[in-house]
Amino acid sequence: MFEPGTSALSAAIVLFFVMDPLGNAPLFLSLLKDLDPKRRRFIIVRELLIALAILLTFLFCGQALLNLLALEQESVTIAGGIVLMIIGLRMIFPTHEGVMGDTGDGEPFIVPLAIPLVAGPSALATLILMVRSEPDAMGKWTLALLIAWAASAAVLSAAPLLYRLLKQRGLSALERLMGMLLIMIAVQMLVNGFQAAFG
Repeated sequence: MFEPGTSALSAAIVLFFVMDPLGNAPLFLSLLKDLDPKRRRFIIVRELLIALAILLTFLFCGQALLNLLALEQESVTIAGGIVLMIIGLRMIFPTHEGVMGDTGDGEPFIVPLAIPLVAGPSALATLILMVRSEPDAMGKWTLALLIAWAASAAVLSAAPLLYRLLKQRGLSALERLMGMLLIMIAVQMLVNGFQAAFG
């Protein structure tokens, strides 16, 4: 995917598509639909900043962390697939506690908005591939990550505008559709993880 000499812009474009803000926007909306608009905006910004901190940490320390914990990349992929599948099932078959279950104040924190929706296993694995391809180009990879994150943040920050267009009924239908897509993505992540681990 990445070769020595890959430009920061090219890497940023790949990261942007891996982070999938267009696909995540409906998920953000469905998870935050019951909150006050001002609180919703605050949570989106907070989760985006948390995701950026996680991505930057993984960019610089990801491989060392996996080595320290004796974890392979496949473990990250499989774990992310399991979490996404649980979230997808809750979106298709909602309970009165909502997608996140009983969270006390009714709002998500870190999971699943920051992780795994923005800073997901695919994005973390992509960062490791970037660093492995050219370990001495950390400045370039950091710039690529910041560009991709800023573009994703712009898309996700505009997500509340969709809420005004879709209203409650449209959002409910979209939530179930995204739940189905999320389960398919989760299954593919699990398949990829198991193939890499045992193939």
